[in-house]
Amino acid sequence: MKRKVLGTLLVSTMASAAMMAAPVMAEDVNLADAKVGVCIYQFSDNFMTLFRTELENYLVSLGFSAENITIQDGANDQATQSNQIDAFIADGVDVLIINPVNSSSAETITDKVVNAGIPLVYINREPSADEEARWADNNWDVTYVGCDARQSGTMQGEIIADLGLDTVDLNKNGKIDYIMIEGDPENVDAQYRTEFSVKALQDAGLEVECLDDQVGNWDQATAQNLVANSLSMKADDIEVVFCNNDAMALGALQSIEAAGRTVGTDIFLVGVDALDEALENVASGKMTGTVFNDHISQSHSAADAAVNYLTGAGNEHYIGCDYVKVTADNVADIQAQLK
Repeated sequence: MKRKVLGTLLVSTMASAAMMAAPVMAEDVNLADAKVGVCIYQFSDNFMTLFRTELENYLVSLGFSAENITIQDGANDQATQSNQIDAFIADGVDVLIINPVNSSSAETITDKVVNAGIPLVYINREPSADEEARWADNNWDVTYVGCDARQSGTMQGEIIADLGLDTVDLNKNGKIDYIMIEGDPENVDAQYRTEFSVKALQDAGLEVECLDDQVGNWDQATAQNLVANSLSMKADDIEVVFCNNDAMALGALQSIEAAGRTVGTDIFLVGVDALDEALENVASGKMTGTVFNDHISQSHSAADAAVNYLTGAGNEHYIGCDYVKVTADNVADIQAQLK
């Protein structure tokens, strides 16, 4: 399947709008009259809050009426979200932008939306390769906009590997002893970040040992409790804490500090998303690093894809962007560009 990959926001100092493919206006369409339905898996997710806010603002800047943009909270329940999609279809929306609660539900979602004749843009949570292949095989107006989570996991592992074994191997057993705090196990992002963060260490020639692997479901409080339990059981053996997102990394940091450990001195901590608080922690040394999940280019590209469907220009079935590795070396630049 042909994939279109967009350059990321932070690979240069160019403005974000100049870094992304603008919508192609193939025919004269009054966007102000177009009804847009947006389904977000869970409003309480820190990253998706940034995403949906930027998405709505950018849609309005393109000419959509704020009154015709409806964004629904799936409350992390697929049945709830499915009912919301049904309501959008019944209401006759012109385009749907969906962040699915469960990526495994994409086939069912696609079928009902395509049968209703509504263009569909998936965001953030990527459906399976087989599902994406169906869109191309049938030439449906369906696309996915997002980053490849394998890259984010790889970057997490590289942040640790780049420190060197002598720095990270605090107990001097010749291995990187780590714990993993995963997001939703059904989410491909969680699966890939978990797998590829460790693979990056192994690809760097480092031996690894997993001391604990728990599911935090993207939640800060849950991760705080899980890491506290791991630290109490494993004492000083834990050298690295991998978290599939920054919210969980923030929870992990609370437990690390409560246990009397110090990031950068006797333990290392990485997340994904580059939330403001996480960036502040990287800058101050309270987190080893994070990976910027470009909500700006992704949300803009999703809106541009919606416009392309509405104007008849169409889209490729995959529109991607790159993650950015964030450490103390470049965090100030990234903070400046996100202001």
